[in-house]
Amino acid sequence: MPKKLRILVGKPGLDGHDRGARIIARMLRDAGYEVIYTGLHQTPEMIVATALQEDVDAIGLSILSGAHNTLFKKVVDLLKEKGLGDITVFGGGIIPEEDSVYLKGIGVKGIFTPGTSLETILEFIKKEVKPRI
Repeated sequence: MPKKLRILVGKPGLDGHDRGARIIARMLRDAGYEVIYTGLHQTPEMIVATALQEDVDAIGLSILSGAHNTLFKKVVDLLKEKGLGDITVFGGGIIPEEDSVYLKGIGVKGIFTPGTSLETILEFIKKEVKPRI
């Protein structure tokens, strides 16, 4: 039996709204993935430490505050520093198109903005996230 993918859903920064992150976490769980939800007000260091401890295959970041370029980059950089650069990182929130281009350039594999269908996100997971060995 193949390994069940483990996906961490994190809320970096000071956002006080996590409805979208909880919807994504539930959708992933209902689709058969193991999901670890970190809750609100996580630092990039906390998210990466949890990813290491939980041996995740992917990290989904949710942010609405506008600090996505800084916080997503910090998560990607910390993953590389810890030898975890093979963890797939994707994100969602209020992210302008030009910032999506920047984020994909630094290694974020997918960006999902409000209105993206859950099916689109699931297709991304099936295509882009591979079990880490």
